[in-house]
Amino acid sequence: MVSLRLQKRLAASVLGCGLRKVWLDPNEVNDISMANSRQNVRKLVKDGFIIRKPEKIHSRARARASAEAKAKGRHTGYGKRRGTREARLPTKILWIRRMRVLRRLLKKYRDGKKIDKHLYHELYMKVKGNVYKNKRVLMEAIHKQKAEKIREKAIVDQLEARRAKNKQARARKAARREERFATGQIGTAATESKK
Repeated sequence: MVSLRLQKRLAASVLGCGLRKVWLDPNEVNDISMANSRQNVRKLVKDGFIIRKPEKIHSRARARASAEAKAKGRHTGYGKRRGTREARLPTKILWIRRMRVLRRLLKKYRDGKKIDKHLYHELYMKVKGNVYKNKRVLMEAIHKQKAEKIREKAIVDQLEARRAKNKQARARKAARREERFATGQIGTAATESKK
């Protein structure tokens, strides 16, 4: 049996693959053994005496099926878990997610002029202090606070209106009194002149 180590090495270099991927035709051993240059090897490749073997298939079908099942929640019971709860999904990650969601909502409301900067800051600090556990609770709190502010404003406006009304009434009363007093004085002066 002729050694074809050289030819195999040259073929691997020409084909751009490893030695294990080179196939030499066993029926053409004599022709192949005569090839001692890359040019000769290229000719043999062209003739089909030397072939690059196809890639081995490593199917991911089973892996995909398993991943799909896990996404549905299968195979994740107590017996399949290796790490602790904290290792599998750290509470810090959950906290970061929650902070980002709530802060994003606050920013959106502030940019949309739904809340002013003072209420924004107050709620931001409360969010940081773990007062609101999710988006729904925060939105409810915002609506509640806005309603409260509107109510307070209405009460203040009512008080102001009442004060203004009372002031006007007092002013009118004083003016009438002045008028009466003036007419009264004129009247008394007239009666005195008659005497």
